[in-house]
Amino acid sequence: MTTADLVLPKKWAGTMTDRERFNRQLSFQSVDRCFNMEFGYWNDNFDIWPMFKENGITNNAAADEFLQFDVLKHVGGNIWLNPDFGYTVIEETDTHKIICDPNGLLAEVPKDGHDTIPHYLKSSIEEPDDWKKIKEERFQLNDPERIIDVEALKSLYPHDRDYPLAVNCGSMIGKVRDMLTFEGLAYACFDYPEMVEDMVETSCVMVEHFLDQVLGHIDFDLASGWEDICFKNGPIVTPDFFENVVMPRYKRINKKLKAHGIDLWYTDCDGDIRGILPFFLDGGINCMFPYEVNGCCHPAELLAEYGNELKIMGGFNKMELGKGPEAIKAYMETLVPLVERGGYIPFCDHRCPPNVKQEDYLYYLSLKEEMFGMGSIVYP
Repeated sequence: MTTADLVLPKKWAGTMTDRERFNRQLSFQSVDRCFNMEFGYWNDNFDIWPMFKENGITNNAAADEFLQFDVLKHVGGNIWLNPDFGYTVIEETDTHKIICDPNGLLAEVPKDGHDTIPHYLKSSIEEPDDWKKIKEERFQLNDPERIIDVEALKSLYPHDRDYPLAVNCGSMIGKVRDMLTFEGLAYACFDYPEMVEDMVETSCVMVEHFLDQVLGHIDFDLASGWEDICFKNGPIVTPDFFENVVMPRYKRINKKLKAHGIDLWYTDCDGDIRGILPFFLDGGINCMFPYEVNGCCHPAELLAEYGNELKIMGGFNKMELGKGPEAIKAYMETLVPLVERGGYIPFCDHRCPPNVKQEDYLYYLSLKEEMFGMGSIVYP
């Protein structure tokens, strides 16, 4: 079957702009139909699915345009280490490469480049003196590359645009984990707690420096972030550490956001977030994205527990996508009450994996429009 034989999705009909729809849906207000977006695909999908291969679609941004999803854009700054460590191949075998990645980690990766989590061998930071050196060399606020061309951004993202725009608030602890590795962070919180807190503080200062340049000049609809700090058994760091070290930095950032009318702040955190979710909320992060189901629970459970205090974007169990149309429909039906109540946008709870058949994925998109498109839901 070629793409000529397929019925590909079109932009869903609607009477609102993407921006109006997004803001109203996540504010528990009536909308013309559900906001339609997806989180993307494993790189392998671009080589496997004919609709991507035959149309030259090689990345998620191009896929979003090709499948005509609603538009959500982001603005970010240089808020992490600069310069980074680059990408260097240290050695190779028949099946694997040992590389130094941009965070300064030595890692073993498959030589064929297929999607997988690298096997990390060594961090560039093993004790406080290592962090002190890297901080001095790569985390300077007066770095010219951290200066934002605000006028250029204003012309790119005008006030009267028709799509929602997020300001990136980065990561307080997830990127620290990237530099230390999972195991390294777990040990460092006990061996070098002052170092870890200084890394969190440095992350916060970098974000604040960026926000101070752009807030008030560009009309943002929401804030975004990334904190992959949980796994299937809960957070990597202790809840006490998260509450006492990470959450206060969220509060500082949230104060800036609130002062400029930004009330929605999502973060991408995989795994079981329940142990630290109260601290996300207390710190100002009130939306989970793309909300991983298998590592946590069905989104209905958390929305029932936290009510309108919590919003969720995502939450369609990717495992059900691989089981065929019957399973896809059964799971989609469990999301109807969540879409009807507002504060929830359904899409795959991570990158769609390559075990999902193209025809089943297109069925999923078609079913989503049938159930949540124009005229299908009566909103409150």
